[in-house]
Parts: sequence; C-alpha cells; structure tokens
Amino acid sequence: MAAELVPSASTQHQQQNRTNNNNTGTGTGTGTARGCCSWQGQYPTIRERNSVMFNNEMMADVHFVVGPPGGTRRVPGHKYVLAVGSSVFHAMFYGDLAEDQDEIRIPDVEPPSFLAMLKYIYCDEIDLCADTVLATLYAAKKYIVPHLARACVNFLETSLSARNACVLLSQSCLFEEAELTQRCWEVVDAQAELALRADGFCDIDAQTLESILRRETLNAKETAVFQAALSWAEAECRRRDLAPTVENKRLVLGKAIYLIRIPAMALEDFADGPAQAGVLTLNETNDVFLWFTAANKPELRFCSAARKGLAPRRCHRFQSCAYRSNQWRYRGRCDSIQFAVDRRVFIAGFGLYGSSCGSAEYGARIELKRPGVAAAQRVVQYFSDGSSSTFAVWFEHPVQIEPDAFYTASVVLDGNELSYFGQEGQTEVQSGPVTFQFQCSSDSTNGTGVQGGQIPELIFYA
Repeated sequence: MAAELVPSASTQHQQQNRTNNNNTGTGTGTGTARGCCSWQGQYPTIRERNSVMFNNEMMADVHFVVGPPGGTRRVPGHKYVLAVGSSVFHAMFYGDLAEDQDEIRIPDVEPPSFLAMLKYIYCDEIDLCADTVLATLYAAKKYIVPHLARACVNFLETSLSARNACVLLSQSCLFEEAELTQRCWEVVDAQAELALRADGFCDIDAQTLESILRRETLNAKETAVFQAALSWAEAECRRRDLAPTVENKRLVLGKAIYLIRIPAMALEDFADGPAQAGVLTLNETNDVFLWFTAANKPELRFCSAARKGLAPRRCHRFQSCAYRSNQWRYRGRCDSIQFAVDRRVFIAGFGLYGSSCGSAEYGARIELKRPGVAAAQRVVQYFSDGSSSTFAVWFEHPVQIEPDAFYTASVVLDGNELSYFGQEGQTEVQSGPVTFQFQCSSDSTNGTGVQGGQIPELIFYA
C-alpha cells in the first residue's frame, strides 16, 4: 500500500542512514547521530530530525519489551515524541496517574506491528503489509492512533476478497469498524460459496460463525453452508484439543447447528450429506426425513425456508434492439465490450440476445478479464425462444469488480447465426447505485462495440 505521507528525498536519505546506523536487534543507535554533536544540521525539518530518533537508543528515556514470552523485542522510545503521537502514551507518561517506569512490557502486540506504529508516530510514514496489518490495526486501536488505524482499514478494504472476507469480518466486528464490516458482508453475501470454502473461514470465532449461518442473503446452496460448518467444527475441535469425532463436532457447534437450513435442501442432498454425516441425532434425522416425505410434517428446530440470497441487478446498455436478414452472424468470432464501475460490484453473468428466426439452442463461451488477467471463464448452454428478450448466462461464481478500472466482457457464440442485436448504445448507464461506463474492446472481432452488438446486459450484485 502506498503511504499516505510520502517521504521527501532528504527523509529517504536519513532513513538509509538510520538503517545503516541502528542495530535493529537491540535498537542501539550508532554512527552519525551518536558520534556527531551537530547531526541536527543535516536535516532541515523537525519531521526528519524526529525520524532519526525512531528505534534509536540516543536520548531514549523509556524502553518497551514487546511481544509474547519467547518472542520479545526490546524497543527504545522517547516519551515526549510518543506522548505527542498518542493520547494513551500521554496519559502513561504525563497523566495524573503516570508512573516513572524505565521499562514497559507489552505482551499482546507483535514487535513488527509495534514498530510500524512507532514509525508512523516518529516519521509520519505508513508502512503496511498483508501479514501484519491486522496486528498493526490492533496496536493503533490500543494506543489511539486514529489516522494509522484508518490507513489499516483502508488497506484491508482494498485487499478484501472471498479468500479473507470471513476472517476480516470477524476482526472488523472485534475492532468495531462498521464500514469494514459492511464491506465484508458484501463479499460474503455475493461470493458466499467461495468465502465458505476459504481456509480462513475455519479460523473465525463462534459468534461470527453464527452471524454467517443466520445470514438471509447468503448466495450459497445450503449443502455448501453445511459442509463449511463441519469444516469449522473440525478446526474448533483442534483448537480445544478435542478429537474431531462427530460427537465433538456436534458439541462445538452447539445451537449453531440449528441455523443451518437443512429442510431447505433437496431430499437427495440431505440424504447424501447431513443424514450420513453423523452430527444429527437419530431423532433429528428421522424427523427431517418425515418432513420431506410425510403428509403430517413434524415440527423441526431447523428453519425450513430457503435463504433469499441477493437479488441480481441488470445493467442494460442498449436503448433498442433489431434484426436484419443478414445479421447478427457469429461463426466463432468474439463479441466483446469493456466496462468500468464507480463502486465495487460482483458480476454474476451476462444477458445475451438469441435467435431472430425461431427458437434455437446456443453454446456460449463467456469470459471476464481484468487488465491482462482472466478473472472467470465458462462454457454454457442457453435456449432462445425467438423473442427479442435477453437470456441470462452465469459464471460459476460471481466475480469481484473493483471501481475505476476497465474490465473486458467477452462471448463467443455457437448456434443460429441470425440473431437480434442491440442499437443506440450508451457510454454511461446508471443502474441502481452503480454507474457503468462502456468503451470498445480490441478483443471484439464480430462488430460489437459501444453503439451496437451483443452482450446487452451485465448481471451483477451490489
């Protein structure tokens, strides 16, 4: 992530000096700052002079022993600089209850994250990476360094994906970051099956698990929800030093088992999955079978209504459509268009035109690319009834689209060559809360562009 405050050339020079002059294992300053009584003259601004003091023993009047036992690091500090950067440090060193301590132990903060926070306090530099950003956010929250905390949240939002959405959801709730929590829910809802299969899902706490299982808007089959809950239960058994037996999995799931909408599954899916998994009691398994098959259905503790999921939206880019006796022909050529959005959305599929001379079957290879990288591909079949309607084709999973970057939507059709095509295309379309911009694609070899052609609709969640 780019720092919010960009160091000047002279600051970069002094940083190199500090790297060369500091013993990073002990924080002992040597070299220019220690050996020359007029080192201050080398740095024209107070920021640069303060930066020299970062992780430097020179004039240090407090030390921190940071990290858990067995992984500690001793870090020098300067009370005045720290108090200026954090109200917690101010209270610690200059408040009414301040204690004159030469050494302060901080076992709940990792050393790299503590140093990242001090680097911001001393140098006005934000240095974040994916491996430590959550721990840095924790440190910034603990010591009330709000601008650094905001930068951590921004970093997490830009790196948010189905792979880490559940873990970040858990952490954002812990840190009471409402905006980040909402962004996480957007990803979890739209890309639910990917999020539930991610390794990080098994690391969430029980409260977050229950929140996800309660979610009405999850775009996932209930069988995927059930399998994810079993995977979490196995990981939770290991965390509690329990053998991962079916009895212990049921134990750690507790009442969360009833948040899985087992009666909303197809009978065949239930029989192949939960009925044989062993985590349901015999009475529960029997009652669910009766619920599926008997006229007088038993009462169940499981919710029987299917989740509503997210309602897909459609961005229609043409104002009219038409057909002519010699158009629109395909013969294996590619129809393609580029688009950009002004906020994060999830493209679930395309709406395509079909035959203009009676019903017909089509094969379609659909593709979504971000600059230089294929984001999703799928070969699908769809039936056209001969009308001018659009017909939906879907990717296996919705694709996350970031704002302010152009993506390419493409389709190669195989089927009746004479079809409807769009006319009076628009370069900008407002679809609900999202503004789409369109431009022609160099991948298009069959005539589709902004003004006319195929791919009349983008189907998305927002």
